Amino acid sequence: MLLYNFGVLGCARATTFGGLMAARVIHAAGSGVCEALPVQAVNDIFFLHERGKRISYYTAALSVGSIGGLPAGYMLAAGYSFRLFYYVEFAFGMALLIAAFFLVPETAYKRKTTVIVDKQASETVQEIDLKSEVDDVSPQNPSRVSVEVEGAPLGPRRQSYLQSLKPWSYYDRDAEFFMMMARSFTYYFVPQVLWVITSFGIFIGCAALAFNYTFPLKIVQPPYSWSATSSGLIAIAFIIGYALALPFSNSSDRLAAYLTKKNNGIREAEMRLGVMLPAMLIGPAGLVVYGFTAQRDLHWIGYFAGVAMLDWAALFFFTFTLAYAIDSYTLNMSEMLIAMNIGKNAISFGMGFQLLTWILESGYAAVIAGAFGGILLANNLVLLLFMWKGKNIRVYFANSWLAKMHKSTIRTKGEVA
Repeated sequence: MLLYNFGVLGCARATTFGGLMAARVIHAAGSGVCEALPVQAVNDIFFLHERGKRISYYTAALSVGSIGGLPAGYMLAAGYSFRLFYYVEFAFGMALLIAAFFLVPETAYKRKTTVIVDKQASETVQEIDLKSEVDDVSPQNPSRVSVEVEGAPLGPRRQSYLQSLKPWSYYDRDAEFFMMMARSFTYYFVPQVLWVITSFGIFIGCAALAFNYTFPLKIVQPPYSWSATSSGLIAIAFIIGYALALPFSNSSDRLAAYLTKKNNGIREAEMRLGVMLPAMLIGPAGLVVYGFTAQRDLHWIGYFAGVAMLDWAALFFFTFTLAYAIDSYTLNMSEMLIAMNIGKNAISFGMGFQLLTWILESGYAAVIAGAFGGILLANNLVLLLFMWKGKNIRVYFANSWLAKMHKSTIRTKGEVA
């Protein structure tokens, strides 16, 4: 977070384009960490049946960032420098850093621990006192055997609040730094993870880029002729869409709990996916509404309706595809998040590259309603595949070369959350 804030401050103080871009790189490096850690904290702190609801709060807050164009537009239209926006962002970033330092505790710990017990007691592992210290036993004693137990973590006692404020904390000494980074790229071969990446990338490319690029251009021209200071009001549609989706934040948890009960208490990762069926079609429909409104200069309410429809669907796909991937691959979630952050930003950048030139050559309907709408619909229809064969895909990859490679290169003993 310090890197993030120093990067923002560098953007505000930059005097050349090269300096601005260098500060943005530093800024982005810090924001990537800030984007991944909250998901890991949710997985550490909350139970399985709460995961969908809590991740929806994270994705809603992440999505609200798309309305940043509203205050930025007003600042520029009012004659202020772009530097003011970065100073405001720096102030919010420092407030977040202070709040995180005092309010967010360390959540990483080993859920499974290998302890040494007498061979005579190895048949009744359930009777082991999980509160005993690991150092009380000697691995050199040949009459003892290693047993992996899962339950209350064996390790340091709970820290006081003041002790938790120390700037250093637990780190996994068994994890290989460079191997972990290299291994994260292999998750692009995992269908569930790739689906999360494409969902984030396409929705961000449509919403944050296509809408924010095109709406200000259309709304200041006839027949609308809005003032330049009102061109950022499309952010209201973003807020409406996300606000209407938030009441459904725990819908996947409730559906999964109901199906788990019907399945004799056995939970499958795919059980939460059914709630995404309406969003599967409403999102692409929003792009069609927006594209034809822009192409034919229809009433301005069409822009707001199209954006709200897409953002309503986006919160479902942001939240529940991510929750589904975490349900499927909990153990290596940190590596999976690295791949997700890189992949989704690459896709959204690709969708925004030369976007205005493409639209001017082919038209709003052809690009936004046709091309973007078709790509989004194809991505969303993959939902049906995972609902039907998601478990079979997970079983196949669990026995593939990829799983064997992960198992052979992971040195950490037990699950580290």
